Amino acid sequence: MKEKKHGSYEPVGTEQNNEKANWNIKPYLAMALLAFIIVCLCMVVFFALYRFDSVRSAWNKVMGVLQPIIIGFVIAYLINPIMKLIERNLDKALEKRMSNEKKRKKLTRAVGTAGALVFFVLIIILLIEMVMPQLIRSISGMVTTLPDQVENLIKWVDDFMSGDSKNAQMIEEGIRKVSDYLSDWFQTSVLPDIQTYVTAVTGGLINVVKVLLNVLVGLIIAAYLLFSKEKFIGQSKKIVYAILPVRQANVIVHTVRKSNEIFGGFISGKILDSAIIGVLCYIVLSIMQMPYTLLVSVIVGVTNVIPFFGPFIGGIPSAIIIALASPIQGLYFVIFVIVLQQLDGNIIGPKILGDSTGLSPFWVVFAILVGGGLFGFTGMVLGVPAFAVVYYIISNVISYILRKRKLPDDTGVYIAATSVDLKTNRLVYEEKETEDERNERNT
Repeated sequence: MKEKKHGSYEPVGTEQNNEKANWNIKPYLAMALLAFIIVCLCMVVFFALYRFDSVRSAWNKVMGVLQPIIIGFVIAYLINPIMKLIERNLDKALEKRMSNEKKRKKLTRAVGTAGALVFFVLIIILLIEMVMPQLIRSISGMVTTLPDQVENLIKWVDDFMSGDSKNAQMIEEGIRKVSDYLSDWFQTSVLPDIQTYVTAVTGGLINVVKVLLNVLVGLIIAAYLLFSKEKFIGQSKKIVYAILPVRQANVIVHTVRKSNEIFGGFISGKILDSAIIGVLCYIVLSIMQMPYTLLVSVIVGVTNVIPFFGPFIGGIPSAIIIALASPIQGLYFVIFVIVLQQLDGNIIGPKILGDSTGLSPFWVVFAILVGGGLFGFTGMVLGVPAFAVVYYIISNVISYILRKRKLPDDTGVYIAATSVDLKTNRLVYEEKETEDERNERNT
């Protein structure tokens, strides 16, 4: 049976057949695939939480196997600037003597890699030879003389506050509690660990060999990474462009480059900054003839790696250690640390680091607290650059969405905005009341 339509005959149901023929199944397949992926991820998260101990044990085992590779990546990342410095200067020196650029590049890369590795090993050996024995002697001597130092400090407080017995008594009780806590902590935590480490180094040959083997393999891996880093970078980019569309691949490559810039600038700058602060502290404390000079300098230098909280974390226990031996010198040390940290925060730090993270002070504190709470000391050190990368990615995503909606991406223009006009798609600001209008309204 046929039906007439606009002067022609067409089979009944042709429109329905055309709709079925034009039906696209791809969106439904994409939705089904997305739902399947979400369900699988939920199952993985549930299994990880339900079997947390097993997952943690498996993770620790994997990390133990990958430890030499991780050590190699860390060493290569840290000494890469040294290798580039040697390579660049050597290439300039050999540019006129070697006309073959390919051979010259190989030679400079090999010398730069070897020089950076030798420099790294020498620094580690010097630190172990010079610092560790003195640190152990300082800690052991401090524990031995701690009771006498506490009594001397209490006697000094009595002499200083002879006319105020109540306050003197309160301070004495506080000092005794702090000294008891420090004494218990040193005797139950620090000294047993030192003995354990010494025993492990002298008697535990298997553990020593294992650690040395991991470090040795890590040095070899670092050498391979530095010597062929351009090839590895090229292979990584090739994989990204093969898997993802070009637009998304460009975003990934740019984000990785920016992450490397943030991490590299922050970590290398912070290490150099902390080394300078530690050396300055050691020189000044030696001139002032402070007790436990090396121990305090190491504490101040190491904790200075932590942004914002580092000066307080290192300065407070150091001041207590020195004050137990000499209260007046403890006061001098507090004044010196305040001056030193002001020098670092206003002159040395900005010169070395600049604005490597781009984070406001609030987000710096937030990153340190979250990173330290989740991953301890490592989280406090790496939390700031890691959060800076996350902050950078989120900022770019928000800016991209706003530009697609034809809205400004400058934060400043949103401060006084009250809404967005639906017709013009522009920000609406609250009109400021003139003085005449305000007087008329008040009357």
